[in-house]
Amino acid sequence: MVHNIRNVGASIASGSFLCDGMIVAPCSMRTLAAIANGLSDNLITRAADVMLKERRPLTLMVRETPLNLAHLRNMAACTEMGAIIFPPVPAFYARPSSIDEIVDHSCIRVLDQFGIHRAADRRWTGLKGAEVMPLAQADKSERTI
Repeated sequence: MVHNIRNVGASIASGSFLCDGMIVAPCSMRTLAAIANGLSDNLITRAADVMLKERRPLTLMVRETPLNLAHLRNMAACTEMGAIIFPPVPAFYARPSSIDEIVDHSCIRVLDQFGIHRAADRRWTGLKGAEVMPLAQADKSERTI
């Protein structure tokens, strides 16, 4: 079913609509600000408000950079209300060979937040052959970036 964004009376705008949560992707800074401040002025922000009041998972895939202080404060406010801030950051450690692999990784990770697990070729399995340094020694060693 598709709803008009102006239809704040749609079924998904009610706590009685049963769902497991909501992902806002992409989440603009305008939408983030509206959610952070309880402005339910369209169906996305109203449905997000419902997720927070019903204590259901709400994941916001924020998309803009660089961030200013207002963005950071809005992210903090949403986090304090129970939302998860989930920027779709590329996982270059997985050595993606295409844009599709980068997008797939973000999708797989966000769906994991909802208990929807998809077999993935590129899940992190740890460093292979890396020497583990004791924590006490790590604190004393030089760190290079």
